[in-house]
Amino acid sequence: MNIPNSLTILRILLVPVYVGFMTYGEYGYALAILLAAGLTDAIDGYLARKLNQRTRLGTLLDPLADKVLLTSSFISLAMLHLIPSWLVILVVSRDLILLLGTAVAHVTSTPIRVTPTFLGKGTTVFQLAYVVLIVLLTWRGHDPAVLTPLLVTMVGFTLASGFHYLYRGYRDANAAPPLA
Repeated sequence: MNIPNSLTILRILLVPVYVGFMTYGEYGYALAILLAAGLTDAIDGYLARKLNQRTRLGTLLDPLADKVLLTSSFISLAMLHLIPSWLVILVVSRDLILLLGTAVAHVTSTPIRVTPTFLGKGTTVFQLAYVVLIVLLTWRGHDPAVLTPLLVTMVGFTLASGFHYLYRGYRDANAAPPLA
């Protein structure tokens, strides 16, 4: 196993630690874990490119690690009543719908492109920023309502990227097969 993939696995292993700290109200430690996870995300991608160690496993694990961390974060925050439940439903539903669409395409051997887009990457950035800032503000005893503009932006990106990925999948699935 190469270093970038090991860092990605470490990021996944940090998730239960983060959830534990959140559960026990140790927001400072939870924030440190989130920042460490974000750092490993940046480092694993950089090392994979720099050391020419891009692997199929890495291309599967990296977005999985992001989703596991973000989904766990949103669920934890909602369970602690730090964010509204509808937000968890939106974020998790988007990801499940896209995962289901990808699975159906795979099972039916329908060729679709599963590549990140600007909207998809933006969604991840805004979701992670929102989670980090909610934890930071809660830890420092500040009202997270100041994040409303970020919340609106994140929801917009989440919806736009979800619809964009659905459109691309539909378009790819209905494209005429290449002529032989």
